[in-house]
Amino acid sequence: MTAPTEPQPQPQPQPPATPDLLYSQDEEDLRSAVRALLADRADAPTVIAATEADTPYDPRLWEALATGIGAAGLLVPEKLGGQGASHREAAVVLEELGRSVAPAPYLTSSVVATETLLALAGDGGPAAALLGELASGSRTAVLAVPFATPPTGASAVLATLDGTVRGIADAAVADVLLVPTAEGLYAVEATAPGAAVTPLVPLDLTRPLATLTLSGATGTLLATPEASATAVRRGLLAGAGLLASEQLGIAEWCLTETVRYTRERHQFNRPVGSFQALKHRMAQLWLEVVSARAAARNAADALATGSPDAPLAVAVAQAYCSGVAVHAAEECVQLHGGIGMTWEHPAHLYLKRAKADSIAYGSAGSHREAVAELVELPAP
Repeated sequence: MTAPTEPQPQPQPQPPATPDLLYSQDEEDLRSAVRALLADRADAPTVIAATEADTPYDPRLWEALATGIGAAGLLVPEKLGGQGASHREAAVVLEELGRSVAPAPYLTSSVVATETLLALAGDGGPAAALLGELASGSRTAVLAVPFATPPTGASAVLATLDGTVRGIADAAVADVLLVPTAEGLYAVEATAPGAAVTPLVPLDLTRPLATLTLSGATGTLLATPEASATAVRRGLLAGAGLLASEQLGIAEWCLTETVRYTRERHQFNRPVGSFQALKHRMAQLWLEVVSARAAARNAADALATGSPDAPLAVAVAQAYCSGVAVHAAEECVQLHGGIGMTWEHPAHLYLKRAKADSIAYGSAGSHREAVAELVELPAP
Protein backbone atom coordinates (compact mmCIF):
# COMPACT_ATOMS: atom_id res chain seq x y z
CA MET A 1 0.00 0.00 0.00
CA THR A 2 1.45 3.33 -1.06
CA ALA A 3 1.92 5.90 1.66
CA PRO A 4 -0.06 9.09 1.12
CA THR A 5 1.93 11.92 -0.41
CA GLU A 6 2.43 14.86 1.90
CA PRO A 7 1.22 18.17 0.46
CA GLN A 8 4.05 20.35 -0.79
CA PRO A 9 4.38 23.75 0.86
CA GLN A 10 3.17 26.54 -1.37
CA PRO A 11 5.60 29.40 -2.05
CA GLN A 12 4.76 32.43 0.00
CA PRO A 13 4.07 35.62 -1.96
CA GLN A 14 6.91 38.11 -1.68
CA PRO A 15 6.02 41.42 -0.07
CA PRO A 16 6.16 44.34 -2.46
CA ALA A 17 9.40 46.28 -2.44
CA THR A 18 9.34 49.38 -0.29
CA PRO A 19 9.65 52.49 -2.46
CA ASP A 20 12.70 54.64 -1.81
CA LEU A 21 11.46 58.19 -1.38
CA LEU A 22 14.76 59.69 -0.23
CA TYR A 23 17.32 61.43 -2.42
CA SER A 24 20.72 59.86 -2.95
CA GLN A 25 23.93 61.87 -2.79
CA ASP A 26 24.27 61.63 -6.57
CA GLU A 27 20.77 63.06 -6.97
CA GLU A 28 21.57 65.92 -4.60
CA ASP A 29 24.76 66.66 -6.55
CA LEU A 30 22.74 66.73 -9.77
CA ARG A 31 20.24 69.07 -8.12
CA SER A 32 23.01 71.45 -7.09
CA ALA A 33 24.41 71.56 -10.62
CA VAL A 34 21.03 72.16 -12.25
CA ARG A 35 20.00 74.76 -9.67
CA ALA A 36 23.24 76.69 -10.10
CA LEU A 37 22.83 76.68 -13.87
CA LEU A 38 19.23 77.88 -13.71
CA ALA A 39 20.05 80.56 -11.14
CA ASP A 40 22.69 81.89 -13.52
CA ARG A 41 20.77 81.70 -16.80
CA ALA A 42 17.06 81.46 -15.94
CA ASP A 43 16.41 83.86 -13.08
CA ALA A 44 13.04 85.60 -12.82
CA PRO A 45 13.86 88.71 -14.93
CA THR A 46 15.37 86.51 -17.65
CA VAL A 47 12.34 84.22 -17.79
CA ILE A 48 9.90 87.15 -17.85
CA ALA A 49 11.88 88.75 -20.67
CA ALA A 50 11.85 85.45 -22.56
CA THR A 51 8.06 85.25 -22.40
CA GLU A 52 7.90 88.60 -24.16
CA ALA A 53 10.18 87.45 -26.97
CA ASP A 54 9.29 85.51 -30.08
CA THR A 55 11.79 82.79 -29.12
CA PRO A 56 11.28 81.93 -25.44
CA TYR A 57 13.93 79.20 -25.43
CA ASP A 58 17.57 80.09 -24.84
CA PRO A 59 19.72 77.75 -26.99
CA ARG A 60 22.71 78.30 -24.68
CA LEU A 61 20.68 77.28 -21.64
CA TRP A 62 19.48 74.13 -23.38
CA GLU A 63 23.01 73.27 -24.52
CA ALA A 64 24.35 73.69 -20.99
CA LEU A 65 21.54 71.63 -19.47
CA ALA A 66 21.35 68.92 -22.11
CA THR A 67 25.02 68.58 -23.03
CA GLY A 68 27.04 70.26 -20.30
CA ILE A 69 25.23 68.55 -17.43
CA GLY A 70 24.10 65.62 -19.57
CA ALA A 71 20.47 65.87 -18.50
CA ALA A 72 19.07 65.10 -21.95
CA GLY A 73 20.38 61.53 -21.86
CA LEU A 74 19.56 60.57 -18.29
CA LEU A 75 16.93 58.01 -19.31
CA VAL A 76 18.98 56.59 -22.20
CA PRO A 77 21.25 53.58 -21.61
CA GLU A 78 24.96 54.13 -22.10
CA LYS A 79 25.11 51.71 -25.04
CA LEU A 80 22.72 54.03 -26.89
CA GLY A 81 24.71 57.15 -26.08
CA GLY A 82 23.01 58.24 -22.87
CA GLN A 83 23.91 58.54 -19.20
CA GLY A 84 22.30 55.30 -18.08
CA ALA A 85 20.52 56.92 -15.13
CA SER A 86 16.84 56.57 -14.25
CA HIS A 87 13.57 58.40 -13.75
CA ARG A 88 14.68 59.37 -10.25
CA GLU A 89 17.45 61.58 -11.63
CA ALA A 90 15.20 62.97 -14.34
CA ALA A 91 12.65 63.82 -11.63
CA VAL A 92 15.28 65.89 -9.81
CA VAL A 93 15.95 67.88 -12.98
CA LEU A 94 12.23 68.52 -13.39
CA GLU A 95 11.89 69.64 -9.77
CA GLU A 96 14.49 72.32 -10.43
CA LEU A 97 12.91 73.30 -13.74
CA GLY A 98 9.63 73.67 -11.87
CA ARG A 99 11.32 75.86 -9.25
CA SER A 100 12.53 78.25 -11.93
CA VAL A 101 9.75 77.75 -14.53
CA ALA A 102 12.60 77.85 -17.03
CA PRO A 103 11.48 77.53 -20.65
CA ALA A 104 13.22 74.33 -21.74
CA PRO A 105 11.84 71.36 -23.72
CA TYR A 106 13.07 68.85 -21.19
CA LEU A 107 9.78 67.18 -20.26
CA THR A 108 8.55 66.84 -23.83
CA SER A 109 11.82 65.82 -25.50
CA SER A 110 14.04 64.20 -22.85
CA VAL A 111 11.21 62.37 -21.09
CA VAL A 112 8.12 61.78 -23.25
CA ALA A 113 9.72 61.50 -26.70
CA THR A 114 12.73 59.66 -25.27
CA GLU A 115 10.59 57.12 -23.42
CA THR A 116 8.52 56.55 -26.54
CA LEU A 117 11.64 55.81 -28.56
CA LEU A 118 13.10 53.61 -25.82
CA ALA A 119 10.16 51.28 -26.28
CA LEU A 120 11.18 50.86 -29.92
CA ALA A 121 14.98 50.97 -29.77
CA GLY A 122 15.62 47.37 -28.72
CA ASP A 123 16.38 46.19 -32.25
CA GLY A 124 18.32 49.26 -33.32
CA GLY A 125 17.17 50.96 -36.50
CA PRO A 126 15.98 54.56 -36.93
CA ALA A 127 14.47 54.74 -33.43
CA ALA A 128 17.83 53.95 -31.81
CA ALA A 129 19.65 56.42 -34.07
CA LEU A 130 17.21 59.20 -33.23
CA LEU A 131 17.44 58.32 -29.55
CA GLY A 132 21.20 58.83 -29.62
CA GLU A 133 20.72 62.29 -31.11
CA LEU A 134 18.22 63.23 -28.40
CA ALA A 135 20.53 61.92 -25.69
CA SER A 136 23.38 64.07 -26.97
CA GLY A 137 21.21 67.17 -26.87
CA SER A 138 21.95 67.96 -30.52
CA ARG A 139 18.29 67.53 -31.48
CA THR A 140 14.91 67.67 -29.78
CA ALA A 141 11.70 65.79 -30.49
CA VAL A 142 8.11 65.91 -29.33
CA LEU A 143 5.31 63.39 -29.37
CA ALA A 144 2.68 64.96 -31.63
CA VAL A 145 -0.37 64.50 -29.42
CA PRO A 146 -2.35 67.18 -27.59
CA PHE A 147 -0.67 68.18 -24.33
CA ALA A 148 -3.80 67.19 -22.40
CA THR A 149 -3.72 63.55 -23.57
CA PRO A 150 -3.71 61.15 -20.57
CA PRO A 151 -1.69 57.90 -20.62
CA THR A 152 -4.90 55.89 -20.86
CA GLY A 153 -5.93 57.92 -23.92
CA ALA A 154 -2.91 56.94 -26.03
CA SER A 155 -4.06 56.23 -29.56
CA ALA A 156 -3.44 57.25 -33.14
CA VAL A 157 -4.17 60.94 -33.61
CA LEU A 158 -4.33 60.71 -37.43
CA ALA A 159 -5.21 58.04 -39.97
CA THR A 160 -2.22 58.91 -42.19
CA LEU A 161 0.31 61.72 -42.42
CA ASP A 162 -2.46 64.10 -43.42
CA GLY A 163 -4.43 66.18 -40.97
CA THR A 164 -4.14 68.54 -38.04
CA VAL A 165 -3.11 68.02 -34.42
CA ARG A 166 -3.66 70.92 -32.04
CA GLY A 167 -2.14 71.87 -28.70
CA ILE A 168 1.24 70.12 -28.98
CA ALA A 169 3.67 71.34 -26.33
CA ASP A 170 7.09 72.52 -27.55
CA ALA A 171 6.35 71.60 -31.17
CA ALA A 172 7.47 75.03 -32.34
CA VAL A 173 11.07 74.37 -31.24
CA ALA A 174 11.30 70.63 -31.99
CA ASP A 175 13.50 69.23 -34.71
CA VAL A 176 11.51 65.99 -35.06
CA LEU A 177 7.82 65.24 -34.59
CA LEU A 178 6.78 61.72 -33.55
CA VAL A 179 3.35 61.31 -35.10
CA PRO A 180 1.20 58.30 -34.10
CA THR A 181 -1.12 57.28 -36.94
CA ALA A 182 -3.31 54.31 -37.78
CA GLU A 183 -0.42 53.09 -39.94
CA GLY A 184 2.11 53.27 -37.10
CA LEU A 185 4.45 55.79 -35.51
CA TYR A 186 6.27 58.13 -37.89
CA ALA A 187 9.23 60.44 -37.33
CA VAL A 188 8.62 63.62 -39.35
CA GLU A 189 11.21 66.35 -39.70
CA ALA A 190 9.79 69.68 -38.57
CA THR A 191 11.11 71.30 -41.75
CA ALA A 192 9.88 68.56 -44.09
CA PRO A 193 7.72 69.57 -47.06
CA GLY A 194 4.06 69.22 -46.18
CA ALA A 195 4.63 69.78 -42.44
CA ALA A 196 3.63 73.14 -40.97
CA VAL A 197 3.92 74.08 -37.30
CA THR A 198 1.85 77.10 -36.26
CA PRO A 199 2.54 78.59 -32.80
CA LEU A 200 -0.42 79.26 -30.52
CA VAL A 201 -0.78 81.75 -27.68
CA PRO A 202 -0.96 79.59 -24.53
CA LEU A 203 -1.79 80.52 -20.95
CA ASP A 204 1.70 79.40 -19.88
CA LEU A 205 4.10 81.41 -22.02
CA THR A 206 7.08 79.43 -20.71
CA ARG A 207 5.86 76.26 -22.47
CA PRO A 208 4.54 77.24 -25.90
CA LEU A 209 1.91 75.22 -27.74
CA ALA A 210 1.52 74.79 -31.47
CA THR A 211 -0.69 73.24 -34.13
CA LEU A 212 0.79 70.70 -36.52
CA THR A 213 -0.68 70.51 -40.00
CA LEU A 214 0.41 67.68 -42.29
CA SER A 215 -0.42 67.70 -45.97
CA GLY A 216 1.28 65.06 -48.05
CA ALA A 217 4.22 64.94 -45.65
CA THR A 218 6.68 62.08 -45.61
CA GLY A 219 8.32 60.50 -42.60
CA THR A 220 10.24 57.51 -41.34
CA LEU A 221 8.07 54.66 -40.07
CA LEU A 222 9.35 53.67 -36.63
CA ALA A 223 6.77 51.11 -35.49
CA THR A 224 3.68 49.13 -36.41
CA PRO A 225 0.30 50.28 -35.04
CA GLU A 226 0.43 47.81 -32.12
CA ALA A 227 3.99 48.70 -31.12
CA SER A 228 3.21 52.37 -31.65
CA ALA A 229 0.30 52.29 -29.20
CA THR A 230 2.46 50.60 -26.56
CA ALA A 231 5.32 53.05 -27.07
CA VAL A 232 3.07 56.11 -26.93
CA ARG A 233 1.42 54.83 -23.77
CA ARG A 234 4.85 54.35 -22.18
CA GLY A 235 5.92 57.85 -23.14
CA LEU A 236 2.77 59.48 -21.77
CA LEU A 237 2.97 57.47 -18.56
CA ALA A 238 6.52 58.64 -17.93
CA GLY A 239 5.51 62.20 -18.80
CA ALA A 240 2.60 62.19 -16.39
CA GLY A 241 4.67 60.61 -13.62
CA LEU A 242 7.58 63.04 -13.87
CA LEU A 243 5.29 66.02 -14.41
CA ALA A 244 4.40 65.50 -10.74
CA SER A 245 8.02 66.36 -9.87
CA GLU A 246 7.77 69.59 -11.85
CA GLN A 247 4.56 70.40 -9.98
CA LEU A 248 6.38 69.66 -6.72
CA GLY A 249 9.09 72.14 -7.67
CA ILE A 250 6.47 74.79 -8.43
CA ALA A 251 4.77 74.27 -5.08
CA GLU A 252 8.05 74.29 -3.12
CA TRP A 253 9.16 77.58 -4.68
CA CYS A 254 5.78 79.19 -4.03
CA LEU A 255 5.78 78.10 -0.38
CA THR A 256 9.39 79.16 0.24
CA GLU A 257 8.92 82.53 -1.44
CA THR A 258 5.65 83.19 0.39
CA VAL A 259 7.16 82.40 3.80
CA ARG A 260 10.16 84.63 3.03
CA TYR A 261 7.97 87.53 1.92
CA THR A 262 5.56 87.37 4.87
CA ARG A 263 8.54 87.45 7.24
CA GLU A 264 9.86 90.66 5.66
CA ARG A 265 6.55 92.44 4.95
CA HIS A 266 5.42 94.45 7.98
CA GLN A 267 1.94 95.71 8.81
CA PHE A 268 0.79 97.28 12.07
CA ASN A 269 4.46 97.27 13.08
CA ARG A 270 4.84 93.47 12.91
CA PRO A 271 5.60 90.88 10.19
CA VAL A 272 2.42 89.84 8.42
CA GLY A 273 3.59 86.24 8.69
CA SER A 274 3.11 86.46 12.46
CA PHE A 275 -0.67 86.76 12.12
CA GLN A 276 -2.30 83.51 13.15
CA ALA A 277 -4.60 83.26 10.13
CA LEU A 278 -1.65 83.42 7.74
CA LYS A 279 0.34 80.96 9.86
CA HIS A 280 -2.47 78.42 9.53
CA ARG A 281 -2.67 78.88 5.77
CA MET A 282 1.06 78.39 5.31
CA ALA A 283 1.15 75.44 7.69
CA GLN A 284 -1.62 73.76 5.71
CA LEU A 285 0.28 74.44 2.50
CA TRP A 286 3.44 72.95 4.00
CA LEU A 287 1.56 69.74 4.80
CA GLU A 288 0.29 69.57 1.23
CA VAL A 289 3.77 70.10 -0.21
CA VAL A 290 5.26 67.37 1.99
CA SER A 291 2.55 64.96 0.85
CA ALA A 292 3.11 65.98 -2.77
CA ARG A 293 6.81 65.22 -2.40
CA ALA A 294 6.01 61.71 -1.22
CA ALA A 295 3.59 61.12 -4.10
CA ALA A 296 5.97 62.50 -6.74
CA ARG A 297 8.95 60.54 -5.42
CA ASN A 298 6.88 57.37 -5.30
CA ALA A 299 5.90 57.80 -8.94
CA ALA A 300 9.50 58.45 -10.00
CA ASP A 301 10.75 55.44 -8.05
CA ALA A 302 8.04 53.17 -9.48
CA LEU A 303 8.98 54.23 -13.02
CA ALA A 304 12.68 53.79 -12.30
CA THR A 305 12.30 50.28 -10.91
CA GLY A 306 9.78 49.14 -13.52
CA SER A 307 7.25 48.40 -10.80
CA PRO A 308 3.99 46.81 -11.95
CA ASP A 309 2.28 49.42 -9.75
CA ALA A 310 3.77 52.28 -11.78
CA PRO A 311 0.46 53.20 -13.47
CA LEU A 312 -1.20 53.43 -10.06
CA ALA A 313 1.67 55.44 -8.56
CA VAL A 314 1.56 57.86 -11.50
CA ALA A 315 -2.21 58.27 -11.29
CA VAL A 316 -2.05 58.95 -7.54
CA ALA A 317 0.77 61.47 -7.98
CA GLN A 318 -1.04 63.38 -10.72
CA ALA A 319 -4.38 63.29 -8.94
CA TYR A 320 -2.78 64.97 -5.93
CA CYS A 321 0.22 67.05 -7.08
CA SER A 322 -1.62 69.06 -9.74
CA GLY A 323 -4.02 70.50 -7.15
CA VAL A 324 -1.21 71.23 -4.68
CA ALA A 325 0.77 73.18 -7.29
CA VAL A 326 -2.26 75.30 -8.20
CA HIS A 327 -3.12 75.93 -4.54
CA ALA A 328 0.46 76.91 -3.70
CA ALA A 329 0.64 79.30 -6.64
CA GLU A 330 -2.71 80.87 -5.76
CA GLU A 331 -1.61 81.40 -2.15
CA CYS A 332 1.68 82.86 -3.38
CA VAL A 333 -0.10 85.46 -5.50
CA GLN A 334 -2.65 86.33 -2.83
CA LEU A 335 -0.30 86.52 0.16
CA HIS A 336 2.08 88.75 -1.75
CA GLY A 337 -0.70 91.31 -1.89
CA GLY A 338 -0.50 93.98 -4.56
CA ILE A 339 3.01 93.07 -5.69
CA GLY A 340 1.86 89.54 -6.48
CA MET A 341 -0.48 90.95 -9.11
CA THR A 342 2.24 92.73 -11.07
CA TRP A 343 3.90 91.51 -14.26
CA GLU A 344 7.37 92.19 -12.84
CA HIS A 345 6.96 89.72 -9.98
CA PRO A 346 7.33 86.08 -11.11
CA ALA A 347 4.36 84.77 -9.09
CA HIS A 348 2.11 84.89 -12.16
CA LEU A 349 4.52 82.63 -14.07
CA TYR A 350 4.11 79.93 -11.44
CA LEU A 351 0.34 80.25 -11.36
CA LYS A 352 0.13 79.94 -15.14
CA ARG A 353 2.53 76.98 -15.25
CA ALA A 354 0.60 75.25 -12.43
CA LYS A 355 -2.72 75.83 -14.19
CA ALA A 356 -1.39 74.54 -17.51
CA ASP A 357 0.22 71.53 -15.82
CA SER A 358 -3.04 70.67 -14.08
CA ILE A 359 -4.53 69.47 -17.37
CA ALA A 360 -1.32 68.20 -18.99
CA TYR A 361 -1.21 64.44 -19.62
CA GLY A 362 -4.67 64.15 -18.12
CA SER A 363 -6.59 66.17 -15.54
CA ALA A 364 -6.72 65.27 -11.86
CA GLY A 365 -10.22 63.92 -12.43
CA SER A 366 -9.10 61.55 -15.18
CA HIS A 367 -6.30 60.27 -12.96
CA ARG A 368 -8.72 59.72 -10.08
CA GLU A 369 -10.81 57.63 -12.44
CA ALA A 370 -7.67 55.67 -13.33
CA VAL A 371 -6.98 55.06 -9.65
CA ALA A 372 -10.51 53.71 -9.18
CA GLU A 373 -10.02 51.32 -12.08
CA LEU A 374 -6.59 50.14 -10.95
CA VAL A 375 -7.35 49.61 -7.27
CA GLU A 376 -9.07 46.34 -6.47
CA LEU A 377 -11.63 47.14 -3.83
CA PRO A 378 -12.58 44.31 -1.43
CA ALA A 379 -15.94 42.71 -1.93
CA PRO A 380 -18.66 44.04 0.40
